Amino acid sequence: MVEAVSKRRARGGGGAARRAERTSVRIETAKYIERNIPDFEILSEEALEIIEANAETVLAEIGVNFVNNPAALDRWREAGAEVEGERVRIPRGLARKLCETAPSSYTQHARNPDRNVVIGGRNLVLAPVYGPPFVRDAAGGRRYATMEDFRKFVKLGYMSKWLHHSGGTVCEPTDVPVNKRHLDMLHAHMTLSDKPFMGSVTEPSRAQDSVEMCEILFGKEFVQDNTVMTSLININSPMTFDDVMMGALEVYAKNNQACIISPFIVGGAMAPVSVAGTLVQVLAEVLAGIAYSQLIRPGAPVIFGAFVTSIDMNSGAPTFGTPEASQVTYGAGQLARRLGLPFRSAGSFTGSKLPDAQSAYETANSLNLGLLSGVNFMLHACGWLEGGLVSSFEKFVLDADQLGVLHKLAQGVTVDDDTLAMDAIREVGPGGHYLGCAHTQANFKTAFWRSDVLDYKPFETWEDDGARDSQALATKRVETLLAQYQQPAMDPAIAEALTAFVAQKKDSMPDAMM
Repeated sequence: MVEAVSKRRARGGGGAARRAERTSVRIETAKYIERNIPDFEILSEEALEIIEANAETVLAEIGVNFVNNPAALDRWREAGAEVEGERVRIPRGLARKLCETAPSSYTQHARNPDRNVVIGGRNLVLAPVYGPPFVRDAAGGRRYATMEDFRKFVKLGYMSKWLHHSGGTVCEPTDVPVNKRHLDMLHAHMTLSDKPFMGSVTEPSRAQDSVEMCEILFGKEFVQDNTVMTSLININSPMTFDDVMMGALEVYAKNNQACIISPFIVGGAMAPVSVAGTLVQVLAEVLAGIAYSQLIRPGAPVIFGAFVTSIDMNSGAPTFGTPEASQVTYGAGQLARRLGLPFRSAGSFTGSKLPDAQSAYETANSLNLGLLSGVNFMLHACGWLEGGLVSSFEKFVLDADQLGVLHKLAQGVTVDDDTLAMDAIREVGPGGHYLGCAHTQANFKTAFWRSDVLDYKPFETWEDDGARDSQALATKRVETLLAQYQQPAMDPAIAEALTAFVAQKKDSMPDAMM
């Protein structure tokens, strides 16, 4: 009797331990994706060569504009370009030659070294939505973003297993003055998460603030010797480089910090309606932008960017998840690889106003093409809604969950003694089932990817649980993750220094809302 009671207690203790394991909070981040699958290549060698030749023609004969930036014009003139007013014509081969000093890959360091990411090669790093002025959730609907919304998104990003990067402007907090909000946003990324992050690009002095805050967080010498930020520099397509973005690029390149040089293409409005013509323009703009970064500092880390969408010719609204955008992205990936540069494109793109079926279809198309086109850094990987005007809390967690599918697909198919499962096939034989066989028992925990958000219950159980649709499930997931959030530890002296820097900078200037 005593022995039987002891066994029951032992079993009960084991059950309690298993229940504790299931319910304990574990903040886990998957390593960045390392592809074990081939890239999809849509263009022939001949087509690639023609596009490259035409891009050189654009640079040499049409040229690009560097606006309100006399220093940039001087640099180009000294490098051998023809400068007429603000128009820069770059001789054939010069931009490509300058791009040769850009590294084919680089490590972006996080304050937690376990979260470092390698950008380039066969890798894919996933970062959240960037830039929307509005947010949406099921309770509050669509509204202007606040700093509190921003902090919630940073926390969700930190808690999301499949997201490797904290991102940058995950939403634009409109309740903080324009000239000061970058300080609060960077402070949130640095203190509420220990994943890598992006710096400010809205004004060169704000890029410098980003560098100086990183020097507090990582140490001044470390920042100069290592990359701790990857930031977004958009080109004003067609073929215009403004002084604000180029000023930020100059700050980051000078300080060895990475920049995504990315045309902002809406096909039919800011580029030709044809896929091939758009690729010519994309390549010309990227070559000019990356070449300029190397004029600032040879060896400065950069990414070949391509933000591409098409336009609805009836309404003028941008469209997402379309086949033409996919074709441009596949082609741009090939062009980036031929240059030996990391590639940025794709994301959780949709024109939908809600996290609904349209949103799911368009997002799935965009995410999958990013995996197959060889993207190395995917900005907007989760949370994007309404053509990039809205950061959605529900869509953030739905998308972040589905990023796990990309991890699984990228693994490819392993063929070895265990996966061939011949012992299991022999054990079960004709007419049996595999549920209890040794191979299933050994592998069932890791054999299949499983969503942490979507519902797999039988109908009756689902109905008893409230018949929740995916948005309702996502709302619950947001609540759960925010309730479980635990702030990563930070050296108190560094935390104090960051807080003091932000306060001093804010006090040094009046509020500006423009």
